[in-house]
Amino acid sequence: MKRDRRKPMIEVRQSPVHGHGVFALRRIRRGTKIIEYVGERVSHEEADARCGDKHSTDNHTFLFTVDQKIVIDAGIGGNEARFINHGCDPNCESVIVGKRVFIEAIRTIRPGEELAYDYRIGRDPDDAGDIDAVFACRCGAVSCRGSMLEPPKRGRRRGSAQRRPTRGTSRAS
Repeated sequence: MKRDRRKPMIEVRQSPVHGHGVFALRRIRRGTKIIEYVGERVSHEEADARCGDKHSTDNHTFLFTVDQKIVIDAGIGGNEARFINHGCDPNCESVIVGKRVFIEAIRTIRPGEELAYDYRIGRDPDDAGDIDAVFACRCGAVSCRGSMLEPPKRGRRRGSAQRRPTRGTSRAS
């Protein structure tokens, strides 16, 4: 990751979207790896246990699924990346390289602009009926789908391919 020594690339501050957010301090070019998403690496079982004490309407999570074995809990040992908010029309994406997670710019980001990526939080068969309301999106984008969750799976049509998300955060698994 090439560093520009002029000044830091990002800062955390209050967000109009939700709580804290991460904002560009200078122009960030498309393709730039902005920050690594770090924290304690735990199993899915441990992540589930940590979420067990949370109320079912609590959507605040710093968990990021790396693969079928590893979840990063940025609530423990995390950095500024944990404050990047969800957006349905994002300027960043998460990229997994060798079991490490990076947040990368998918277009040029202007100074002062808030960073966002599509969380595409996984759905579980035992989700409550109001799960989309619990994980309601506040991004305000014209293309907002209203939820931080991955879109519901639809029945497969003959002759059409289904796209499966390969990256994203998860509540626990």
